Amino acid sequence: MGSVETGSGDEASVATIGVALDRAAASIEAAGCEDPRGDAEALVADVLGVDREELSRSGSGEISPNVVAAIDAAVARRAEHEPLAYILGRESFRGVELLVDTRVLIPRRETGLLVEAALDLPEGAHVHEVGTGSGAVALSLLSERPDLRVTASDLSLEAAEVARENAKRLGMDLKVMVAKGLPPEYAEGVDMVLANLPYVTDSTIYERSPEIQHEPRIAVTGDCGEDGLGVIRGLVAETPSGMRMALEHDTHHGPAMREMLRDASTMTDYMGGERVTVGFAP
Repeated sequence: MGSVETGSGDEASVATIGVALDRAAASIEAAGCEDPRGDAEALVADVLGVDREELSRSGSGEISPNVVAAIDAAVARRAEHEPLAYILGRESFRGVELLVDTRVLIPRRETGLLVEAALDLPEGAHVHEVGTGSGAVALSLLSERPDLRVTASDLSLEAAEVARENAKRLGMDLKVMVAKGLPPEYAEGVDMVLANLPYVTDSTIYERSPEIQHEPRIAVTGDCGEDGLGVIRGLVAETPSGMRMALEHDTHHGPAMREMLRDASTMTDYMGGERVTVGFAP
């Protein structure tokens, strides 16, 4: 188990991996989290420095008080509804493992539709992502279509730093700028603009899972206005007419998005909700 502190039956050993796992799952379940067993396995495996699959094979292994304390500390954070990705410090997105922390929004599965929207572009096309956050979309697109020219920007300096860190760690050439909206230098020559901008309102955020309260508010609500489309409208308005766009939005925003963009169609997510609209700036 690498650097894991384990015992061999001596007095320092106070628990087994199996017991620690059961305790962790019970605590997380009592807090009302959605996947207590899965979260417990991820946290225990992370502290032990092993893959989750190894836990079932090592359940009877003894662990020291220091390891128990580390597990308890991680579980306590999850019980406060801190997102699992922040506790682990990473999140997998379309097969790309990204470093994430409270500086950036945690990439969701449905956001992968933005990547899919750009996969049919011709070789060498230039794609720019506005509001890149961790760099999840831009880096995944580069991973799947390395022939494309991909650039990114974010209004948050801290978020841009995370995206750059991920690009460097992954060995990908991604230029990340700090800018609000579409940078002026990309007003021409960009074949497609991708964006997952804030679309949750200040009132409806409290109707969502408590985990979202831990994410940067600027990336969740921003200046969305009462209908949640304020930031998205701003980007569309400043984008040169005729430029192709793919924009993520809330599931009830589909009709408004199709009116906002020209020749627009909407992609549905894995739950069947209207999630990403593709069209052209008017």
